[in-house]
Amino acid sequence: MSIKRIAAKAYIWLLLIVLYAPIVFIAIFSFTEAKSLGNWTGFSTALYKNLFPGSMQNSSGLLSAVQNTLLIALAASIVATLLGTIAAIGIYHLKGRKKNVMNFLNNIPMINPDIITGVSLFLLFVFLHISQGYATVILAHITFCTPYVVLNVLPKLSQKNPNIYEAALDLGATPMQALRKVMVPALRPGMISGFILSFTMSLDDFAVTFFTRGTIGLDTLSTYIYADARKGGLTPELKPLMTILFLVILVVLLVINIRQSKNTAKR
Repeated sequence: MSIKRIAAKAYIWLLLIVLYAPIVFIAIFSFTEAKSLGNWTGFSTALYKNLFPGSMQNSSGLLSAVQNTLLIALAASIVATLLGTIAAIGIYHLKGRKKNVMNFLNNIPMINPDIITGVSLFLLFVFLHISQGYATVILAHITFCTPYVVLNVLPKLSQKNPNIYEAALDLGATPMQALRKVMVPALRPGMISGFILSFTMSLDDFAVTFFTRGTIGLDTLSTYIYADARKGGLTPELKPLMTILFLVILVVLLVINIRQSKNTAKR
């Protein structure tokens, strides 16, 4: 084996260790009751037990933040997937300069810093006299998630046969039937990828949520952790919660990749 290949493999393994070592570290110390990370006081599953409703020793604030985060992420991802798919179909059928302009405009929200998006939406909601809360946070998350769906669906539109939609119409299908039975199955992998990416982006967001949640006490996981850290420490139950979230996302991604690999092998 050449020195270049050894160096390349060593670099990849070093990169993976740097990326995943903190997650493994948190997972290990989620099995101890120590409040400070890095302090091992013996094996225990007490922190996992405290995550269940009725078992939290301090308050239900963390569980409420998790519930808010999941509900907002799910609602925003579903709407963003629908809007992004329709927008991608529209952009795909544009020609020339109009298509380039729309692609450029779609890329701006993804490049734009989150804090600028958050402040801009905050000022917009204030100008329109919209009370901030669940609705404004969901609308804000839909705004920055939709371009990612468009980006995932557009390649699938380029890969499909451009004549199958027209063929379905010629065979008597209505535009809605052709969209539902012909277009959606062809675009489903891109839609699923866009949905997962939107869900992850929404789950992870802090800046946009912070500026659009208002003053009603609405907390998502990111804003809860921010407020908790400002008090001088983090809730110990965050360690098992982070571990569970990571494992759930890992399992979902593995299932999707395995299914896609099987579908590709059948073709």
